[in-house]
Amino acid sequence: MITLFLAVALLILVSISLSLYRGAVGPGVFNRVAAVNVVGTKTIALLVILGYFFERPLFFDIAILYAMLNFIGTLVFAKYVERGDVCS
Repeated sequence: MITLFLAVALLILVSISLSLYRGAVGPGVFNRVAAVNVVGTKTIALLVILGYFFERPLFFDIAILYAMLNFIGTLVFAKYVERGDVCS
């Protein structure tokens, strides 16, 4: 069972690195934002898997907080692109 969790965590890390490459080299701004959002989502999944593997329930709380920050960051960027300003 331990090797299964480690294999899944390794696959998620590989997919995060591919998404980071897409975020750095992406053809447009929206592709880069989508790639960063995918990295955030995969990081949340990785935190949950590692929290279960190491039996640390604090990782689940960190994953929930990171999901909220990822969602709010995406909304702020969308508002900035639409209006050209975040505070108005």
